[in-house]
Amino acid sequence: MKNLAVVRRTALVLAPLIALMGLAGCSSTADAGTSDGGADSAGAWSYTDDAGTTVTLDHEPERVASYSDYAIGLMSYGIDPVAVFGRADVATDARFADYDLSDTAIVGNSYGEIDLEALAETAPDLIVTGIYPTDREGTLDTEGAYYGVADVEQQAQLEKIAPVVAIEVGGAGSDVIDSMNRLASSLGVSDDTIAAAKTDFDAAAADLTAAAGESGLEVTQLYADADGVYVVKPADEPETELYRSLGVDFTDLNPDGYYYWDIYSWENAAQMMTGDVLLINVQGYGEADLLAQPTFASHPALQAGQAYAWDGAALDYASQAAHMKELADILRESKKL
Repeated sequence: MKNLAVVRRTALVLAPLIALMGLAGCSSTADAGTSDGGADSAGAWSYTDDAGTTVTLDHEPERVASYSDYAIGLMSYGIDPVAVFGRADVATDARFADYDLSDTAIVGNSYGEIDLEALAETAPDLIVTGIYPTDREGTLDTEGAYYGVADVEQQAQLEKIAPVVAIEVGGAGSDVIDSMNRLASSLGVSDDTIAAAKTDFDAAAADLTAAAGESGLEVTQLYADADGVYVVKPADEPETELYRSLGVDFTDLNPDGYYYWDIYSWENAAQMMTGDVLLINVQGYGEADLLAQPTFASHPALQAGQAYAWDGAALDYASQAAHMKELADILRESKKL
């Protein structure tokens, strides 16, 4: 599992409540509740994140730094981050293709590698990242680091630069989108802007439902590396949960087993050769690599040319509308095997 942590530390790597007391101009307290957040009549801003941490500033944040997955969601609403750090080269990340990063500092291009000095130079008011549950019950680990952050020591350094808030990325995909919208709203995005994005999202969702029903295909979403094949458990990944709720049939051979992944060594990879379509995570082996595996090369979807490079989209209305359209097109151009 050498590269698996780079692709997703969803099931096992996770996150503390943030200690922000004593930062200039802000305060932070753990709070089990949530708040829509935003600025009050006096200009002060308060927001309770999905980890239960409340951040209070004397003004609405104008300079936001963010992990790439959440930066994309903010940019879809017109909030341009002053800095972005990601799990892969941000400048060539196809998910940013429709956005202008020319005025944004790229301060990290590998998971957990953040140029703290460069980040500090952008003077952010707020840093946005994520937190993944450690199990399907939604348990949040409060002793580790947030998603995208190397360790608790690095997180402590981030917190000296600016308050950090986290979006929970677990459970229902619609809940994650709601969390992004709640943060965007607290940062000044209008209800009309969010509603317009939802209109496009709803249209794409209806079309994906139609495509899934028309095709009747089974979809296998996976990551692969030298150690074997990791098949996403559709109920545990918010994006696949969302698409399954819209009618997409995902491979789910062991729904009550380990959290997030069904894991197959190359010796037993033939056990999961059921999908009509393969969605192959771009962070691991590609189609050519899979064809080079003797125990997997005969997979019907590989032989039929129904294997597609796939990267999880950001969980915001605009990103998901585009991703759902892409999946609908794949389903319509593929055939039952």
